Amino acid sequence: MSASQVIYLLSDATGETAEKMVLAALTQFRDKPVRLTRINNVRTKNQVYEALDQALGHSALVVYTIVNRELAQLVHDECDGLGLVSMDLLTPLLLKVAHILGRSPKETPGLLHGVDEAYFRRIEAIEFTVKHDDGQEPRNLYLADIVLVGISRTSKTPLSIYLAHRGWKVANVPLIKGIDLPSQLFEVDPKKIAALVIDPQRLVEVRAARLRNLGQDPRAAYADYEEIEEELKHAKKLFRHHPWVVIDVSSKAVEETANEVLVRLGLQ
Repeated sequence: MSASQVIYLLSDATGETAEKMVLAALTQFRDKPVRLTRINNVRTKNQVYEALDQALGHSALVVYTIVNRELAQLVHDECDGLGLVSMDLLTPLLLKVAHILGRSPKETPGLLHGVDEAYFRRIEAIEFTVKHDDGQEPRNLYLADIVLVGISRTSKTPLSIYLAHRGWKVANVPLIKGIDLPSQLFEVDPKKIAALVIDPQRLVEVRAARLRNLGQDPRAAYADYEEIEEELKHAKKLFRHHPWVVIDVSSKAVEETANEVLVRLGLQ
């Protein structure tokens, strides 16, 4: 490799797998400067052409993880035509697995495409959910499949992430006494909204544990029973004024709560 070697990483998703594998290989070449350029969500022929045009300008090595066989073949053929060195990290593995299992994906028309679509939906859901955690980007609440509302430490974030891994775009909005909820929340279809409540004593325990983990006094107002009761009283009063599904998360595993959310919202 030259001193100015560039490696282009093409992926139909996040590109993290390709990057980690390349970085692992580069640990054997620490004395050689290498620049990685990651191009994510490559899912169309035009995106392939644009990415490879850029790679050609740098005489780059092209490494790719693309599930769609036709698109992966296009990358391979275009690289050959352009004189670019390329490496497909995924297709050889898929072929080996198919051989060992004694079954080719081609035996079930549309199956691989269906898997791709489910995978892409899950990645998009996770990205959306992370960006809309804890009240971020309220202007996009209407785009969520599910909106969770609740006071602090009612499992909004872990519940959101769990649901996202199942393919649902989730936004969560914290309910803080004295601070108005975003106006966009009230423009969302109420059938998408789940309001979370919890037993006050359980919440005292959860918040006290949180404070201890942060090295703070677990007796602070944040974990005070009376303060928590007041917060919950305020939350329940608000919830009664809206046709939202109310779900008690006390002593429930995230998986159990997630299933209840999906069932109560009519999504399962």
